Amino acid sequence: MRSIYIILVIVCFMMVRCQENKTNNNFLIIDVTKTDYPKKELILQDFMDVEYVALEAKDEFYNKGFVEAIGEKFILITNRNGDGNIYIYDRNGKALRKINRKGQGPEEYISINSGIMLDENNNEIFVNDFHRKRISVYDLYGNFKRSFKDKEGFGSEFYTEVLNYNEDNLICYDAYNEKTGVLLVSKQDGSITKEVEIPFNKKRILEQIMQQADGTWTLVSPGRYKAIIPYKDNWLLVEHSSDTVYTLASDNNLLPFLVRTPPIESMDSEIFLVLRFVSDRHIFMEAIKNTYDFNKYEGFPRHYLVYDRIERTVYNYTVYNGDYSVKKEMYMIAANPVNHKIASWYPLEAYQLVESYQKGELRGELKKIASTLNEESNPVIMLIKHKK
Repeated sequence: MRSIYIILVIVCFMMVRCQENKTNNNFLIIDVTKTDYPKKELILQDFMDVEYVALEAKDEFYNKGFVEAIGEKFILITNRNGDGNIYIYDRNGKALRKINRKGQGPEEYISINSGIMLDENNNEIFVNDFHRKRISVYDLYGNFKRSFKDKEGFGSEFYTEVLNYNEDNLICYDAYNEKTGVLLVSKQDGSITKEVEIPFNKKRILEQIMQQADGTWTLVSPGRYKAIIPYKDNWLLVEHSSDTVYTLASDNNLLPFLVRTPPIESMDSEIFLVLRFVSDRHIFMEAIKNTYDFNKYEGFPRHYLVYDRIERTVYNYTVYNGDYSVKKEMYMIAANPVNHKIASWYPLEAYQLVESYQKGELRGELKKIASTLNEESNPVIMLIKHKK
């Protein structure tokens, strides 16, 4: 039945595609094997609004500037190096406090690298601790409130993504779940509110594993990518075992968003389609081949695509930051989804901004911020927001 359902969805998409000029739909089909698309240069500020936040650096607040969560009042920052530090800034970048509950105790976490979620309505921080396969909840001062376990069964491992779904629930993704990876989970006790079933025949993971002579295993992947992407009031669900990317609407209905071709089951060497960034006009993607040479330590060849929703055309692309007077490329692989109001954040290293300022390459607000920095300052965070 699942195979029949997938075929019907693809056929429906093809019918919609043929009538695209008549309907105004944004459904599209992406050929992951094609590489000879025309090249297009884009200026980020032409299609997105931008805000810069300089993270205050003082005493114990020097950090790597990895944004975990952004709210109306607070920004949560980590180093992504396993030290367990969570830096809390206000929305303007003023350092407020640093908390660290790393440890082996029942009210502590071992790891924070699988995501931190901020719930400002309840002044709570949710730490996704994959080592313990549980989520620990703290207040904004680091005081422990409660914890609950990740879902078990059907090949589940741990939640690889945790985001704020609504007042009562988190939306979580378990990349290794053999059946249902996307779940709505109660913020109070971790109970499953809803299982979002995306149809597919076989679970597929974008990674390669090799067994060593001593019996240990080496796992490699092409880096971080998101399976759950907030877009306006909806959620885009990228389950790589399926040929279809779905929209989870606010009423919890699943709607097809795009289809990749050829079907992944037809490929000897799988090519995965990864969504990086979605705006009203553009959809930025990567097609990544799931191969790796363990002898040469190289692999996962990829090409970068953008779909222009107005021109209804796929391009290879380069994106530039319009707040530079020279062509300063932005790498969309580094853009990280945030929430429904802020599409993404992008890191700008202080020493690079200082160098560009000294060369007279900056303008506007970025120039003003760079004039206050030195090479030891914290990174400046670019917030990329949908145009009003």
